[in-house]
Amino acid sequence: MNGNLLNTDIGFLNVSVTSFRNAQPVAEATVTIARQDETIEELTTDPAGQTVTVELGTPPIELSQEPSQIKPYAEYRIGVAAPGYISTVIEGVQLLPTQTAIQNVRLNAVPAAEAPPEQLIVIEPNTLWGDFPPKIPEDEVKPLPDGNGFIVLPEPVIPEFMVVHLGRPDDTSARNVWVPFKDYVTNVACCEIYSTWPYETMKANILAIISFALNRVYTEWYRGRGYNFTITNSTAFDQFFDYGRNIYYSISNIVDEVFSTYITRPGIRQPLFTQFCDGSRVRCAGMEQWGSKNLGDQGLDALSILRTYYGASVYLTQAEKVQGVPISYPGETLQVGSTGMDVRTIQVQLNSISNNYPMIPKIRVDGIYGPQTQNAVSTFQQIFYLPVTGVVDFATWYKISGIYVAVNRLSEFG
Repeated sequence: MNGNLLNTDIGFLNVSVTSFRNAQPVAEATVTIARQDETIEELTTDPAGQTVTVELGTPPIELSQEPSQIKPYAEYRIGVAAPGYISTVIEGVQLLPTQTAIQNVRLNAVPAAEAPPEQLIVIEPNTLWGDFPPKIPEDEVKPLPDGNGFIVLPEPVIPEFMVVHLGRPDDTSARNVWVPFKDYVTNVACCEIYSTWPYETMKANILAIISFALNRVYTEWYRGRGYNFTITNSTAFDQFFDYGRNIYYSISNIVDEVFSTYITRPGIRQPLFTQFCDGSRVRCAGMEQWGSKNLGDQGLDALSILRTYYGASVYLTQAEKVQGVPISYPGETLQVGSTGMDVRTIQVQLNSISNNYPMIPKIRVDGIYGPQTQNAVSTFQQIFYLPVTGVVDFATWYKISGIYVAVNRLSEFG
């Protein structure tokens, strides 16, 4: 049986609209949410470029807890229109029960003297539901070239971007897209697992996704073979990335917490090449996703789940450097009472971001973390889908840095 059951449960959807060029929020954009041929909601974005969060029908949560012949998520169509921008339609936006889905929409400006057609984005099925080619097995640890080879990194680092080839490696017609590393990991995780799974299961799968990607980066796997990209989105070779798809709040938060952490083994420098499969329709030597879900249900933590599949010797370590940020995380949480240059850095960056996001109040740059800085941090966290704590932890520090870089166009998001 295909298709969905009646909408017996509820999911949540928020749409965020920004300019493709400089990540500036697009206020007063019209957002239409439809299912099949029926318009359900028509919304308008606020000064932060966001809609209110709406409740929408989904199939029952039980369908995403074990392999099912009934699609466990609902699909919606979103249309976005704003003066001066090319209208965009996203087909197949996926909503899971009890979960908040976030559809980020980046609008292109209308070229001068042209009336281009609307942009259409079609979201592919989740890999647990759709029909995708199985992974071609590879060794978990790659032989590294000597000092005259292609390895240019003495230690694994978090790249600023992943250059993703949207097809098989030999498909010259497929385009390459530049994606910030955290966005890449979040996208893949939303393609590969369900956000209704246990926290530790999601964390284990996200760590495997990070390690897989960092192995490709560290070993220069494709560039060393003459390709001009970091990784593909072909499941036969890599892991699935669906350009433009919606993400989930719960998955995004885990990625923010662990994006610089990867899996390795004693005696090797490289991140482990952590292959995985669904474990139901496809079996493999690496982690089985449905099996990891069952282990999470039994109360195992993420590292225990990973050791079940990759061996008792694997451990988690952290990359020391995150490329593309002005200043690395200082190593301690900033909160009311904190002082010094790290506080000043956050104040400067928040004031810069507030030029594009006026909902964030301007604050005095004095290196003192007082109530005004706390309020600005809380507002930032609310806008950018972080837990609203008013303190700057690892996740908030790097989110502020990433948005600061984007709005100041210190990097080009391709």
